[in-house]
Amino acid sequence: MAKPVLLSVDDDSDVLRAIERDLRSKYGAEYRVIGSDSPDGALTLLKQLKVRNDSVALLLADQRMPQMDGVTFLQEGMRIFPDAKRALLTAYADTNAAISAINEASIHYFFLKPWDPPAEHLYPQLDDLLDDWQASYRPTFEGIRVLGTRWSPKSYELRDFLARNRVPYQWIDVELTANDPETKRLLDVLGPEAASLPVTLFPDGTKLLESVPADVAQKVGLRTRAQTNFYDLAIVGGGPAGLAAAVYGASEGLHTMIIEREAPGGQAGMSSRIENYLGFPMGLSGGDLARRAVVQAQRFGVEILAPQEAVAAHHNNHPVRIFREVHRRLARRICSPCHALMIATGVQWRRLEAPGIDRLQGAGVYYGGGASEALSCKGELVYVVGGANSAGQAAMNFAKYADRVVIVVRGGSLSSTMSQYLIDQVKETPNIQLWPHASVSEVHGETHLEEISFLCSDTNKIERVPASGMFIFIGALPRTDWLAGVVERDERGFILTGPDLIRDGQRPKGWALDRDPFLLETNVPGIFAVGDVRHGSVKRVASGVGEGSVAVQFIHQYLSKV
Repeated sequence: MAKPVLLSVDDDSDVLRAIERDLRSKYGAEYRVIGSDSPDGALTLLKQLKVRNDSVALLLADQRMPQMDGVTFLQEGMRIFPDAKRALLTAYADTNAAISAINEASIHYFFLKPWDPPAEHLYPQLDDLLDDWQASYRPTFEGIRVLGTRWSPKSYELRDFLARNRVPYQWIDVELTANDPETKRLLDVLGPEAASLPVTLFPDGTKLLESVPADVAQKVGLRTRAQTNFYDLAIVGGGPAGLAAAVYGASEGLHTMIIEREAPGGQAGMSSRIENYLGFPMGLSGGDLARRAVVQAQRFGVEILAPQEAVAAHHNNHPVRIFREVHRRLARRICSPCHALMIATGVQWRRLEAPGIDRLQGAGVYYGGGASEALSCKGELVYVVGGANSAGQAAMNFAKYADRVVIVVRGGSLSSTMSQYLIDQVKETPNIQLWPHASVSEVHGETHLEEISFLCSDTNKIERVPASGMFIFIGALPRTDWLAGVVERDERGFILTGPDLIRDGQRPKGWALDRDPFLLETNVPGIFAVGDVRHGSVKRVASGVGEGSVAVQFIHQYLSKV
């Protein structure tokens, strides 16, 4: 934890060195002593400390300085750090001015120069001031702070990215906290830069304006560059299937890399609770599962590159070459050759087609669990659209904060789409309501979601209701367009593997090996698919983990013949 600051200001370098020496001698173990020979420079320093979220316990300024006298400096400093104790260093001739400052300018004390010996003329009074300051001192947050607005899609994208990557941060909604004095002081210090939202402030004092996930990822140390030029196994997708394959592959000696578009854990990583995963009788969150798996993979030397997106794959029998982008906005592609490629990209939520949806996405309308939005829904009315397990898990999570959660489904019940244990939990949660036979026909709002129109199929009427948040879980589709022309897919884009590639007893077109494709192998030797992205897969975390681990054995067999 950073020590609180004692700041002394004096244009006389000899006096400045003397006061710094005495302050460090007595208080250096508990405080950070900083000196400045210029009041303007000291004010600039105070603004930097405010951006860093540091604490200032004492402002000690000489009264007679040519550019700005001590009283004026202390008054300016008080606007930035109002809780800091303020004291003057004065000559005997300035005693009347110092007394007036105490009465009129909220100065706490004044010291006469010289103050020798400090044990009599400096420390006792400072001890009282600092003890008083410590009595109300609360340590500040020492991590990343994000300034933005709740209804900004860019702010939501950044908060969601940080939450899914388990990067601790403090969220400051500049509209919601507009009347908070501390927010006002921070915005004043930032000046015109405060308009470039979202603004990300780092503990070292640096800041990113109009922040995007890729830039923040690089700053916080997420790996964005491959460490070597060639891999035994490259995995596209860091969900449970991909992480399981990485752990098993790396533990058996395969030099392994994961390319992840958003954050390790995939869609499962956004689940508020997974209660039917073997070995965890009390259940665990998707975030916990992802965190454990990432630590395990990194322990075996797996490289995880995020956020990066695979955009193309090419092969000429061998090796496979993957082209990836650090971020979609960068017109730069990087090639990563590998012996074997595994596709474990999972699925993405199917888009809901209704007027207003695209315009309000990220501003009250969200796809998926909205891990970063749950706390923002405190006391509000939230709609969850969809009836599968992911919708039930999200509803249970939102019910901890929202006043009421409404699950909206087209059918008459949840029995055919949701696991029984979740149905039971939903029924037992008093602030969760089921609305059957309904679908979204339109959403309304200028800058954010305000109302939703639902079509009720049993009455053929449209009902328009107020809403502050809508979370969509209406089925999922694979993200495999980048593989078009490379691997065979079904009509919905799911990847065909193993026996599904054999038609009328014939191997897939272009297959040159004297064997059938392995169980989880695509029509291209050495390219495998596991988890939800695979045609015919069981859409469960446990099955994805199983497929990922089993596929590694086929990869070993493939590599033994290369």
